[in-house]
Amino acid sequence: MSAASSPARPVLGTIAVVCRHSGGQDQVILVQRGKEPNAGWWGFPGGHVEMGETALQAAARELMEETGVAARPLEYLTNVDVISRDASGMAQRQYLLTVVLCEYLSGEPVPDDDAEKAEWIPIAEIESRGLQLLDQVGDVARLAQARWRALSR
Repeated sequence: MSAASSPARPVLGTIAVVCRHSGGQDQVILVQRGKEPNAGWWGFPGGHVEMGETALQAAARELMEETGVAARPLEYLTNVDVISRDASGMAQRQYLLTVVLCEYLSGEPVPDDDAEKAEWIPIAEIESRGLQLLDQVGDVARLAQARWRALSR
């Protein structure tokens, strides 16, 4: 089968969810995308998993590239399916994103690479700040918060 006739396949990506407690609130790092797809939208730092790299390694690498923050990947938290469809409903692009819970080590978020902005956002305020959020950001943040608290005991 030639490359031209090969079926399109989903792309494996990863996102890093870093939690910390500061100022009396649990926070996560969110980035505002600076490039397409999803320019202007807020979500977790992340990107493609490279050949020979685990999704855990990729999450830490992408976090550092996009924000300058160092973190240690702790575990896989969940997966997120992202499917972009055209007006007729045909899938145009598909990603399977592994969500990796990470332990904050050092650094303050500074946008770099393909991020426009990078900030610590209180989890309780994610959906009330008026940010243009990618799908499932609030749900994933709360899931990470619960797991992070359980691991911190």
